[in-house]
Amino acid sequence: MFMDYNRIFTQAIDRLHEEGRYRVFIDILRNKGAFPNARCFAGHNGPKPITVWCSNDYLAMGQHPKVVAAMEEALHDVGAGSGGTRNIGGNTHYHVDLEAELADLHCKDSALLFTSGYVSNEATLATLAKVLPGCVIFSDALNHASMIAGIRNSGCEKRVFRHNDLEHLEELLADVPADTPKLIAFESVYSMDGDVAPIDAICDLADKYNALTYCDEVHAVGMYGPRGGGITDRDGCAHRVTIIEGTLGKAFGVMGGYIAASKMVVDVIRSYAPGFIFTTSLSPVLVAGVLASVRHLKSSSVEREGQQAAAAFLKSSFAQAGLPVMPSTTHIVPLMVGDPVKAKRISDILLAEYGVYVQPINYPTVPRGTERLRFTPGPAHTHAMMIELTKALVEIWGRLEMRLAA
Repeated sequence: MFMDYNRIFTQAIDRLHEEGRYRVFIDILRNKGAFPNARCFAGHNGPKPITVWCSNDYLAMGQHPKVVAAMEEALHDVGAGSGGTRNIGGNTHYHVDLEAELADLHCKDSALLFTSGYVSNEATLATLAKVLPGCVIFSDALNHASMIAGIRNSGCEKRVFRHNDLEHLEELLADVPADTPKLIAFESVYSMDGDVAPIDAICDLADKYNALTYCDEVHAVGMYGPRGGGITDRDGCAHRVTIIEGTLGKAFGVMGGYIAASKMVVDVIRSYAPGFIFTTSLSPVLVAGVLASVRHLKSSSVEREGQQAAAAFLKSSFAQAGLPVMPSTTHIVPLMVGDPVKAKRISDILLAEYGVYVQPINYPTVPRGTERLRFTPGPAHTHAMMIELTKALVEIWGRLEMRLAA
């Protein structure tokens, strides 16, 4: 009897539909220079104008004239592709310049580019633990899937501490022999809840128990600190963190990932990480755009201030309307739904009837029962847009017979 592969695949997809967490990717095009306005191609009546509320291009730098001009210039200067891996043909001067800028941004000796934030996390964590014999990694319970994958692929022992729970972290550290290599892995801003790690206190424990630290600043770089270096920049503790990891595809508006650390640590990852060694490097066109973005945000706080003001206004608007906005100290504005089917239904109504694009966030991105809508207002979202969004949500909440706060 032959294995019916299609039946197994069909059952796997059917399970997602039954649980209300089958993911639908919306077909859109952003309008250059007019973010958050975009065109949606879902349906059969041609493109429909929409407003994007869930982009991780937090500061609209993907639309910035300096970024677009730098990419156009690079395209006409060197062409489209990088030519291969960094070792063989893809180590362009753009890459070298950007790594120097990123090292400076985080007050580190060196930096290393990857093709994405996911790859930088997975490759670095997996490689570090393999190089350190007997290493134990202490991982925050809410760490991103890419960090979890890197830790798993390292094959090392893992201890998970309760989210931002310093007492639990210390219990776990104290339980490991003093001569065991240790690495504490955590994020600065947790993107689904919008809370922040106690970085200085984690570094205190790392000093006490002789552990290395790895901080994922993906949702904070460009966004916080006087130069956009993230929470470690804002709090003046970048020098205390062994490795800072970031992305180039969110606040910087383009694509890619990186780490910043000492020359020795970066050299180890550069020399041992398969995820770096055996992949074509980022196109110099992309790198040129990021370079312009990083340099701009090092000297300009206008975008950061506008984004923070927009987030504060939307949180206040939701709260005053009785909508279940989750507590957040950052630019993330999560709205609790608690049901995957309803989260998808609200998202569908917003897009079809109000021209509002926000994706539902379901398991496994968040735990079951905590499904939500995640809004990321930016400096280009106006008060009028946010007031209209709030009114739309209140109407839908009533239509679906969901409870508002008194």
